[in-house]
Amino acid sequence: MPPWLLGSLCCVLAALGGGPAGAEAAAAEEEEEEKLIRVLVLLPQDDAYLFSLGRVRPAIEYAVRSLRESGAGLPPGYAFQLTYEDSACGNRALFSLVDMVALQRRRPDLLLGPVCEYAAAPVARLAAHWDVPMLSAGALAAGFGAKGGEYSHLTRVAPAYAKMGEMLLALFRHHQWSRATLLYSDSNPERSCYFAMEGVHVVFQDEAFHMAVHSFDETSRHLDVDDVVRALQAGERGEWRPCGAGCGLVGMLVMGWQLDWIV
Repeated sequence: MPPWLLGSLCCVLAALGGGPAGAEAAAAEEEEEEKLIRVLVLLPQDDAYLFSLGRVRPAIEYAVRSLRESGAGLPPGYAFQLTYEDSACGNRALFSLVDMVALQRRRPDLLLGPVCEYAAAPVARLAAHWDVPMLSAGALAAGFGAKGGEYSHLTRVAPAYAKMGEMLLALFRHHQWSRATLLYSDSNPERSCYFAMEGVHVVFQDEAFHMAVHSFDETSRHLDVDDVVRALQAGERGEWRPCGAGCGLVGMLVMGWQLDWIV
């Protein structure tokens, strides 16, 4: 008998002899794999962000540990498998998700994050395409509120910027104000102030309120806050009095006959 044929026959016999046990082991391994809930966490590594991996990871692991110890909320035998990736609040979040699927040939069962608008948008679209649920404490811009299409699988656990608009709208109605100016800094890469003001703008626009919108770059060496205020006064003839700082520049207008509020 040729040596190569003998070797092949031995391999076949060995496989047949260990067939049932091998099949059982494979089935058990497959069942264990099926009971893993794969969670991909996409958050920035940089601690300059309030929602960085270093700050959020302990809370996620505490929640998973509490579920495991209590035995509540999960069917018997199921467990979470957590994978953490740096989203860098940009395209890196999308690349991490695609790399995971391409290299491991397996999609996550759940996405946590990203939070920043520009990072969350493409990931949410891909999550909808792949039928993967996505939870985020961010993605607060008005556009994410459209749940019928590309953001259908996104669930936001924090109030969206439009809620701030609804609060201001209630304030306007209470005082019977009718005109507003939105003033915001539009300098940082995430454009957080822009998206915050967009939420207010959308709500007020739906109610047909008069609005003027002004933006400025607070990092510019040529910025003169007095010039900004004078431009607002000239444009709206309102009386301006500063009352605090926050999203770039925030102030309140004394109730004049024409302009009532500045955000």
